[in-house]
Amino acid sequence: MSEQKTEIAIIGGGLAGLTMAAVLDAYGFKAVCIDRDKPQKQATEKFDGRTTAISAGSRRLLDAIGIWDDIKDHACPIEQIRVADGTSPKFLHFDSLETGLGDFGWIIENYRLRRLLINRIENSKHIDYKTGVAVDHFERQKSAVQLNLSDKTVITANLVIAADGVKSKTREWLGIPVRKWSYDQTAIVCTVEHELDHENIAVEHFMPAGPFAILPMTDDEKGHHRSSLVWTEHGGDAPEILALPDKDFNKMLDIKFGGQLGAVKAVTKPQNFTLDLCHAKKYIAPNAVLIAEAAHRIHPIAGQGLNLSLRDVACLSEVLVEARNLGLEYSNLSVLQKYQNWRRTDNLAMAVMTDGLNRLFSNNIGAVRALRTTGLGIIQKMPPVKRFFEKQAMGLSGKLPKIIKTGTL
Repeated sequence: MSEQKTEIAIIGGGLAGLTMAAVLDAYGFKAVCIDRDKPQKQATEKFDGRTTAISAGSRRLLDAIGIWDDIKDHACPIEQIRVADGTSPKFLHFDSLETGLGDFGWIIENYRLRRLLINRIENSKHIDYKTGVAVDHFERQKSAVQLNLSDKTVITANLVIAADGVKSKTREWLGIPVRKWSYDQTAIVCTVEHELDHENIAVEHFMPAGPFAILPMTDDEKGHHRSSLVWTEHGGDAPEILALPDKDFNKMLDIKFGGQLGAVKAVTKPQNFTLDLCHAKKYIAPNAVLIAEAAHRIHPIAGQGLNLSLRDVACLSEVLVEARNLGLEYSNLSVLQKYQNWRRTDNLAMAVMTDGLNRLFSNNIGAVRALRTTGLGIIQKMPPVKRFFEKQAMGLSGKLPKIIKTGTL
């Protein structure tokens, strides 16, 4: 058995946990990042074939920790967004040229981003990256937390950051309850190849079963045009669709796409994810704090899931740095309360908004459908309202942490 003391222990090495570790390293905090999976497994398309919409605000964070330049060639800019109610020819149109703030965001393959973050942590100065191990036992001490790992290592940390996902064992140990419910929807996710150029336009059709989103990706090595598909269906219908032979699945894609991008076919095996909402009733406890999906999971209708998590990272790091600069014990509840006040309101507001949008659009009631179409038309003609939604999509609304406001540490 080996024993180790550290300032901070991050439990969970997903995209949020790795980014948290990279930011802490950049600020000079000594930390241990613990992940049950091996890096060789995580950084593959087979492990995670999804893509992520990185907002303009999140891009600034990635730039500040020095990895944006390494991934930008694989990041497809979102220059325009089109939102339509079902198959209606009318749509709400957002153009980044109108904002004066640059592109709305970028679509990046998860495994590429994870690979760069892993490399960043493996070459960091202040982070001990422990992989292939899990936390078997938690024990609270007077002013610290002791973690017993599955490899018999014992780690004592002043602060534990839980980034271990929606089924967080850390949150369970802390006794923090959650509000949650299922949407009875399943997201079918895959990469599709298509005949025509997407022109960097993200399209979201609100269908009765849920959103059907086509997100622009960079061309592959052979120059084939690609997009990431997030196809939401009722939970009971998804298994039947996923069981289709490739030929029949692609026929369904052709019908769903309606010829807007020419001939289309899936080029990665479709994966499915159950959609639900989960929100912790508090984010903090003595010597412990929740971030990312350990604290909140929302409907992907607005593509803001990881962006909210990265804002958690940015805000928490700012609170910790400020406390350290003032000579305060950053693991105290009085300090962590500032993080909770800052993030919980923002995350809850986004959860309410995405939940409401999903309920409003995921139905086929005639009167509601007519109201939706009218509403989209009204918003299209109201530039100030459009600017509000655009800044939300870009992650540049509300009180911004320094690292997102400036793109520097």
